[in-house]
Amino acid sequence: MAKQDRSALIVGASRGLGLGLTRAFLARGWAVTATARGEAPALAALTPVAPAIRQVDIDDDAAVARLRDDLEPESFDVVFVVAGIADGAHVPLPEGDRATALKVYETNAVSPIRFAEAFAGRVAPGGLMVLMSSILGSVSLNEGGTWESYRASKAALNTLARSFSARHGDAPFGTVLMHPGWVRTDMGGPEADIDVATSADGMVTVVEGRLGQRGCAYLDYRGEMLPW
Repeated sequence: MAKQDRSALIVGASRGLGLGLTRAFLARGWAVTATARGEAPALAALTPVAPAIRQVDIDDDAAVARLRDDLEPESFDVVFVVAGIADGAHVPLPEGDRATALKVYETNAVSPIRFAEAFAGRVAPGGLMVLMSSILGSVSLNEGGTWESYRASKAALNTLARSFSARHGDAPFGTVLMHPGWVRTDMGGPEADIDVATSADGMVTVVEGRLGQRGCAYLDYRGEMLPW
């Protein structure tokens, strides 16, 4: 399959890693449909090729269903769910606001899996369902605590993604949980290790290399496997 025939749906692409992934896929000749919750001027300004832009809030099941119906009968070689939040991440869970912690869980764990389920039938044979996770979601690597609600939400995402993969064990696509690295974004902060372009280019390379592989893998932007 020629690269220009490949297509990706990037969910949560208005800024940061989602925007960087959109730029990286476009640069490699992929056709890209990108989503945002609202207006996305940075997406529309991408040159020389801009993605098709759709609006959706992944916490809204009805909006996700409308998007699925609007995109019918299109399928994608990659569906990459990037959307996530880190509200209250620096506050220990017992000291934080309960509603904030539950919202982080909803947006980072529940909604991505519900979106994946809604779009499972739109992943082309040999394609991938990719969910943006984090090394902070590794239970075995959590020796120092911190970022408690965020860690828990990503650990939950990892577990739910493995269940999603098992539920679709006969489907002709694979599932990838992706750690982007510590990236200089609004969430990662200015002291982070790498810039968005480095992370996004690495993730696209990993994704291209995983096409055609089934099962569920937990990888970083360099393609290294992470411990659960």
